[in-house]
Amino acid sequence: MLKTNSFVGVLVHLALMGVIVAGLIFGFFYLYLPSATNHGETISVPKITGMQLPDAEAFLEEQNLRYFVNDSSYHPEYKPFEILTQDPAPGSKVKENRKIYISINMKNPPMIKMPKLIDGSVKNAELILKSYNLRRGKITNVPDLQHGAVLKQFVNGKEVQPGDQVPKGAVVDLHVGDGLGNTEFEVPDVVGMPLDEASVLLVGQKLQLGNIIYVSGSGKPDGTIIRQRPIADVKAMIRTGELVDLWVAGEEPVQGID
Repeated sequence: MLKTNSFVGVLVHLALMGVIVAGLIFGFFYLYLPSATNHGETISVPKITGMQLPDAEAFLEEQNLRYFVNDSSYHPEYKPFEILTQDPAPGSKVKENRKIYISINMKNPPMIKMPKLIDGSVKNAELILKSYNLRRGKITNVPDLQHGAVLKQFVNGKEVQPGDQVPKGAVVDLHVGDGLGNTEFEVPDVVGMPLDEASVLLVGQKLQLGNIIYVSGSGKPDGTIIRQRPIADVKAMIRTGELVDLWVAGEEPVQGID
């Protein structure tokens, strides 16, 4: 009888210990832990992109949130210290005191090496500038035989050479050849010459052949220059690279027939 009572007592004690342990587990996981971690209490992440960093800092503090700058870059179209990106995204549900990762726009642009635009076309220069995060500015046509070729490059009115340090996002102005030289001389007289000789003379003086108009019934030998524009005159001047139109006696040759 004593042994039976003793065994029952042990079972009762074990049951009591089990109840106590279960109560502790329940209290820790379902009462204390949720209270300590604000279980079930979330905050909707506000939109802070486009805000200035000081304003966003004060705003997040009011929302019981924090921030961390994990990246910065430079974009001239945005204000200094403007927030560019955020993570988590606006509207995401997070707990209080959550850290919001942001990237901001730098105040001063980083310096980069000026690329080589000289001798290339304007279109090619635009592609290169874009790849370097630079912007094309004013194009000024200047006298030069290289038509459409970039001759010089400027930043803030100062000529820069390839390899010089310039601010990222800078505006680059270009001087581009207009296909004409700046050397003036008297208009050569080619009237009365055969077309082939006149062509050699004009090209040799760095002039370009313009329109060639054939005139029948002029009474001059076929292939002879009977008129030119501009007209050769004592006071007539022409610049390197300009066009000279020619009128030629005879019928225009038919292409492709021997």
